[in-house]
Amino acid sequence: MASLSLDPHQHTLKKSVSCYGVGLHSGDKVKLTIKPASENSGIRFYRTDLGDKKGIPAHMNKVVDTRLATTIADKEMYISTTEHIMAALQSFGVDNAQIAVNGAEVPIMDGSAGPFLLLLKRAGLKQQKATRKVLRITKEISFTAGETFIKILPYEGFKISSEIFFENSIIDKQTYSLDVDPERFGEEISQARTFGYVEQVEELWAKGLARGGNLDNVIAIHWDRNSVLNEGGLRFSDEFIRHKVLDLIGDLALMGHPILGHVIATRSGHTQHLGFMKAVAEATECWELVELEADNGQSTLHRVARTTRAVSEQIMPFFASPKKHPSRHAAPAAC
Repeated sequence: MASLSLDPHQHTLKKSVSCYGVGLHSGDKVKLTIKPASENSGIRFYRTDLGDKKGIPAHMNKVVDTRLATTIADKEMYISTTEHIMAALQSFGVDNAQIAVNGAEVPIMDGSAGPFLLLLKRAGLKQQKATRKVLRITKEISFTAGETFIKILPYEGFKISSEIFFENSIIDKQTYSLDVDPERFGEEISQARTFGYVEQVEELWAKGLARGGNLDNVIAIHWDRNSVLNEGGLRFSDEFIRHKVLDLIGDLALMGHPILGHVIATRSGHTQHLGFMKAVAEATECWELVELEADNGQSTLHRVARTTRAVSEQIMPFFASPKKHPSRHAAPAAC
C-alpha cells in the first residue's frame, strides 16, 4: 500500500501542563490540566470538582448536546465545549491524554484552539510502543440534513474542505480546504475564533448563558453586518470558515481513531457533525479499521480489521440497530 506521513506509533505528552480561563456560559474561572496517559487509553475528561476517578471518554457515543458547542457526558457528569481542545489534540498528534477540569466547561480561552496548541507544544510529544489504528475510508459516504451536506471520500491522508453561506456582506460565501497536519493546523486554523451576531450574544446573556463571552473570546459581528466589534478586527479575512474547519476537526476527533479520508462539508455545525459520524459508523461496507506499521522509515497500512458490526461498535458502541438513522430529519447515508 501507499506510504503515509502519519506516524505509526501512538503518542502522549512528555509532561503535564495547565492553564486557567473562564467557561463561556457559566463565566466561572476554570483550571484545565492535560496529563500524559497510557497507550490505548485514548482521550478522557475528568471533572476534578466532582471527585471524578473514572473519566468521560472523548467519544461520539458520549455526546449528549450539540447546541452552541459539543457536550459529552457519562451518567450525570458532563463536560461541554470539547471541540477546540479536541482539534488541537488531534492535529498535534496526541492519542492518549487525561484532561482534568474543575468545572462543567472547557475554558473558552480566546475562542480558538491556539492557546491549547501552545500548551501541547510546551508539554511535548512522547512516542509510545503501541501502534495506531486508523479509520480508512474505502468508498464514499454521504449525509444530508436540511441545507447541510457532508461527504467523505477515500484519501491517503486527512483532508477537510468546507463551505459556508451567510446572507451578509462580511461573511457571504467562504470556502477553505487543507490537508490537516500539525504545521498547517497551527498556521492556518488554530487561531481562528468562534463568532456570532452581537444580538445573539445579547440574547444569550439575557437567558443567563454566555456569561463568560466577551470581545476577548468571541468575534461579535456588528448589527450592520459589515464589520466586527472586536478591536483589531479579524485575524484572517476568512476567519469564519477557518473556525468552522476547526470545529469540524474537533468533532471528528470523537470518532476515536485518526481518519484517512477527505471530508467535504457544506453549511455544517455540531449537530450535523454528530449525524455524519453516526452515518459513517453505520456504513460498515465503506471503511476499514487498519493498523499502521513502520516499514523502512515510512508508515504503511499493515493489518486490516474486518468491517463487521462488531468493528462498527468499536467506533460507536451504542449504534446497534440498523433501523436507527443519524437524525429524524436526515437522509440516510449513501455509500
